[in-house]
Amino acid sequence: MKYRYEGLLVLNVKGHEDSAKEVIEKLEREFRKEGAEVEQVQRLERRHFSYVAGPLESGYYVNFVFHAEPAVLQKLKAHLDLSEDVYRQHYQRLRAKKPAKAA
Repeated sequence: MKYRYEGLLVLNVKGHEDSAKEVIEKLEREFRKEGAEVEQVQRLERRHFSYVAGPLESGYYVNFVFHAEPAVLQKLKAHLDLSEDVYRQHYQRLRAKKPAKAA
């Protein structure tokens, strides 16, 4: 059964800031290749981290809203963990809204 997910990815574009668009397009192809149905891609631009805990001071934030089976999500996580372009990733399952009760 496919669920609706939201994935926030922080991209490492240090040294090649102009290539963020190409990286996002490549990631969208990866999502589709693994079997996810991408509903929306939100480019949230480059943001500085509130504290620096690693080699980067800032990252390019991208939010993917997609439909996929849980196994597909696990494959995506594992695959993107190995990508040099993805610095951090976080996913959450979006719950269906309950219909409003009639008065």
